Amino acid sequence: MSDRTVLVTGAGHGLGAAIASAAAAAGWVVGVLDRDADAAARSAASLDGRGVALAADTTDEAALEAALDELAAATGQASPDAVVANAGIVRFGPLLDLDLDQWRAVVDVNLTGTLLTARAVARRWRAAGRPGSIVTVTSMNGVAPGPNAGAYGATKAAVARLTQQMALEWGPFGIRVNAVAPGLIDAGMSEPIYADPDIRQRRSDRVPLGRLGRSDDVAAVVLFLLSDAAAYVTGTELLVDGGVTMSVIATLPRPQAVDTVGTGRVDDTPHPEGPA
Repeated sequence: MSDRTVLVTGAGHGLGAAIASAAAAAGWVVGVLDRDADAAARSAASLDGRGVALAADTTDEAALEAALDELAAATGQASPDAVVANAGIVRFGPLLDLDLDQWRAVVDVNLTGTLLTARAVARRWRAAGRPGSIVTVTSMNGVAPGPNAGAYGATKAAVARLTQQMALEWGPFGIRVNAVAPGLIDAGMSEPIYADPDIRQRRSDRVPLGRLGRSDDVAAVVLFLLSDAAAYVTGTELLVDGGVTMSVIATLPRPQAVDTVGTGRVDDTPHPEGPA
């Protein structure tokens, strides 16, 4: 195969599968990596001959190396051209009661797994003297934490900083590293939340763009960051959240008087949320 190749982790289900599908439709050959071998096989089979199923746990360095070797054998390239480090898990529960093993599992997959995936491919790029592009998947929960989310928000915030560190250290090798931060996306791990019609509507109503996000909204941004159109973009985190993260103050009650200007507004009256 002579087409460009991208490795997508956690691609057997949900958002990862959607990213893999969008990449294949855009002409990429996709290494569909998941620790669930059957899910990886099903996802790869749906890509019209452009998918290579790979089974590996992203927290296992040896397994990752074996998967990369398998992808190289299938594509004829020593390493993929790009990586999407998407694999992640969540274990809900209040911090006061959260089992330590559950905390560690989320840290291992979301943070350590992201490093190991990115590093395994970056080492191959450095050895071959070739550039590459990596996209990590963070979350709006890494920007604005949610209650009872265990280690999830903390790990996603850490991945955002890790993304910047990798971009800084690997930039001299021609390696770009960026992050995409999904918001209220009706896919993947969020599907159980939106199974409740009332919750679905109430959340949709809180989004400035007026709807929940779709997996293809996220996939489109991932493909942009991987592409040559983003050739001078590195170390950034793009929120794909319909404006939710920046809209907190807009959801709070406020008297109409504070929004008037001109007559009826005393210029030296302190504005409750800062200078007008």
